[in-house]
Amino acid sequence: MAAASFITDAVVVILVLGLMIFVHELGHFLAAKFYGVRVLVFSLGFGPALLHFKKGDTDYRIAAFPFGGYVKMAGDDPSAPRQADPGEFLGKPRWQRFVIVLMGPIMNILLALVLLTCLYKIHFQKPAYEEGPARVGDVEADSPASQIGVMPGDLVVLFGKRQNPTWEDVETKTLTAVGEALPLEVLRGGQTLNMMLRPRAEGPDQVGYAGLYPYAPGFIDKIEPGLPASQAGLRVGDEIDGLDGREVLYWPRVAFLIQSSKGKPVALSVHREGQEFRTTLTPVFTDVMGEKRWRIGVSFHSDMIVRKLSLGEAVKRSFQDNGRNCQTTFDVLGKILTRHMSTRSLAGPIGIAQVTGEAYRAGWPELVMLVAFISLQLGIFNLLPIPVLDGGAILLLLIETLIRHDLSAEAKERFVQVGIVFLLLLAVFVMYNDIVKTMRPY
Repeated sequence: MAAASFITDAVVVILVLGLMIFVHELGHFLAAKFYGVRVLVFSLGFGPALLHFKKGDTDYRIAAFPFGGYVKMAGDDPSAPRQADPGEFLGKPRWQRFVIVLMGPIMNILLALVLLTCLYKIHFQKPAYEEGPARVGDVEADSPASQIGVMPGDLVVLFGKRQNPTWEDVETKTLTAVGEALPLEVLRGGQTLNMMLRPRAEGPDQVGYAGLYPYAPGFIDKIEPGLPASQAGLRVGDEIDGLDGREVLYWPRVAFLIQSSKGKPVALSVHREGQEFRTTLTPVFTDVMGEKRWRIGVSFHSDMIVRKLSLGEAVKRSFQDNGRNCQTTFDVLGKILTRHMSTRSLAGPIGIAQVTGEAYRAGWPELVMLVAFISLQLGIFNLLPIPVLDGGAILLLLIETLIRHDLSAEAKERFVQVGIVFLLLLAVFVMYNDIVKTMRPY
């Protein structure tokens, strides 16, 4: 089973990265053709060509190693002798070279925007609690939130700099605020309480954790015949809002408290059609997908927003979500560089393969959202001013524009060498990072 899952993850991630690399290189290719640059090779992957055909000046290839790709243009090597060919890349004005280089990352960003727009046009889905006010449903014991006195039922009216945040705002900010003191105001019983929340690093990715969970009431979605809930007469649509005298505002807490009971009887408070009643059930120890657990035989309804958006709404929402992801990405990069966040938050090929496989198994909407997210990250990463990447080439073009002459071939060669060493070290690091996160328990 594990081997089959690994193969699925590998195949899916190769197809996903292949699509994004194709789109990226297509941006360079189309811009080069538009400005009359001869393209010698358009390759998906590196190494020996598995398949190829030639049309015009261009050899189109699918190479053996799928993690990457490139467009080889005539005259793009500064160390090679110039042929005075009008189709050479380096013979073109700097602004045209700038556009050719820039179009790769731009195409990845456009792909992210188009994918989310198309998805939202036919299937927009998200948990309802993300759209509503940030009301607290549960607080983890010994968490940063519990230590400052946040309680279930509190309404968050200020989180960081955000007034009246949604739960999505709270979750996004928490992930990137490791060790950061966040002003927090909650409304409780008509009073506003001022606090200071400091999320801590937790989990394999060492991202921010506060111990806050959203208000998500426990409405029963399914009841298994023959188990205690069915025998006690519970029905689909009933709301379990209390267990052993503790108010339940976050339905996963029910399962946690039942496991904690170790088989002892649990007293439930149940709401049905505006009326409340109480019942006591004794959990049974049963097998669930190969794991033994204490259960009463219910599952809960997770309130989801599912609808189709108009084209205008889909475009607007796509820009908003990609903008938020872009802002979060730069926030994370900045905090990694200033050592306010762990490098564990970075993911390499193994990590990408794992999350891509999980998204594939979760369903096509989740996979499309992940592909859009990765495409956006690829576009942003390639814009960073790192030698060998598009951002490094853009930096050189900007420097040459400022000094009004081309840098020497030797200077460019050293610049590229530094970039190659940096990328090799980065590749080794993220692979090691992925392996450590996979093997180390947290």
